[in-house]
Amino acid sequence: MPSKDDWRRQGQELYLKNLTFSLEKYSKNKNDHEHCEFCNAKFMENVDENILTEGYTSKDRYRWICKDCFEDFRKEFNWSVEPTSV
Repeated sequence: MPSKDDWRRQGQELYLKNLTFSLEKYSKNKNDHEHCEFCNAKFMENVDENILTEGYTSKDRYRWICKDCFEDFRKEFNWSVEPTSV
C-alpha cells in the first residue's frame, strides 16, 4: 500500500471508494484522451511508447486508472473488477 504522503494522492478517496472497474482498451468518448486519476498518465487510441492504450475504467468510462496505480490502491479503495475481454 502506498504511503499516506504518496505524491499521487489528491483527495481521490472522496469519489473513488468502493467502485467497480473493468480493464478496457481506451476508445474515444467525449474526449480524444483521458488521464489516470492518480499519476496523470495519458490514455489514447494512438500507439506511442509514452501513451497508454488500456487501463481500468469505471462503468461510465469517466474515470481511468493505469494498471500500476490500480494495483497500488486497489485494496485501500476497496475496488472490484468486472470480467472483460482484454
